[in-house]
Amino acid sequence: MTSPAPGPSSFPPGFRWGTASSATQSQGATPADNWWAWEEAGKAPRSGGGNGFDELYASDFRLLADWGFGEYRMSLDWARIEPSPGRRDQGAVEHYREILRAGRRAGLSMWACLLHTALPAWFAADGGFLAPAAAATWARHVDFAAEAFGDLVDGWMPVNNPAGYAEKAYLRGTFPPGHASQEEFLTVLQAVHEAEFEAALRLRQTGKPTSTNEALVSLHPADASAEAAGATALIDAVLWGTWLNLARTPRYEDAFDQYGFSYYFAAAVDPSANLLPHPAGHPVGPQGYAPWAPGLGEVLARLHTELPGRKFLVAEIGLGGEDDTRRTAYLSDALEEVRRALAGGMDITGVHLWTGVDNYEWLDGHTVPFGLFDRDRTPKPSAHLIRSFLRG
Repeated sequence: MTSPAPGPSSFPPGFRWGTASSATQSQGATPADNWWAWEEAGKAPRSGGGNGFDELYASDFRLLADWGFGEYRMSLDWARIEPSPGRRDQGAVEHYREILRAGRRAGLSMWACLLHTALPAWFAADGGFLAPAAAATWARHVDFAAEAFGDLVDGWMPVNNPAGYAEKAYLRGTFPPGHASQEEFLTVLQAVHEAEFEAALRLRQTGKPTSTNEALVSLHPADASAEAAGATALIDAVLWGTWLNLARTPRYEDAFDQYGFSYYFAAAVDPSANLLPHPAGHPVGPQGYAPWAPGLGEVLARLHTELPGRKFLVAEIGLGGEDDTRRTAYLSDALEEVRRALAGGMDITGVHLWTGVDNYEWLDGHTVPFGLFDRDRTPKPSAHLIRSFLRG
């Protein structure tokens, strides 16, 4: 049963509404990154020019601002900026600077992500985050980004979904380099989380706020067995414990001004540690999971308990597929969960929707749209739902 849609007045003054995108998904892959080779090898559909953002960014920003959005999170593609070790492409740097300027001219606060899935081909060839020199190489890039873009960035989100990246690239092997090694997965997961937290320490020196974007799932044992409970606890320790342990260390306890996260689904864990759609019988979407809004409420409640007194950002929520009626209902229910958390005293600074304009969806190409607007920039019914909050 669908919850009644919360009214615009349910959200406090100053609550921030934004959308998010990534370079590869909106601009398309570049020969300088490892996703390009993945496409060339036939392991993913061609991204082409993404959704045309490279040409349409200024009008996209005006559209979003006119609709009522106040924030936009984009990624500054490391491969485009540094196509070979130590050589920065000044044309790419200036192009990103102009994109940031255009967003700010439109009235948007611009948040920048420095790593969203695709890696420079040369960095990947050296072993990526498994390489001994990875931390130092990453730190140099972070420092360069702070210097090159810090005057135009309003907030930093250093790494997008570390757990999602590590799992797809090193456990399931569906993203480059296509490995399926539990040992490598755990090593990369720890390394990328540390890269995320170290980057935040460096980026805070620009005077701009920092946010995580953790991929979080509400986990439930699939049955009443001790084996299912144990498997759930194991996955929980990896998915939640890896970054929470860092957040609680003295070195990193003030690295982030807020803790942001992406939520797309809850999962049941069977005795063999397989993730299954949850709740059982709930409709499953085209990517194999069951979008379930109450799971967002469970994630929010846990964060409020795990990190008391901190600020939070719902950094990504969305629903993929052609059925925008379902998307509209899901977003209405999800925003009701956010409203409840706010009413319960949780300090949530805002919500970023994934995504504004339909874009390239990695292994699904353009077949699983998430946008509030289609690639012709025509608003869908879900966009009108969101506008009722933006103009409330």
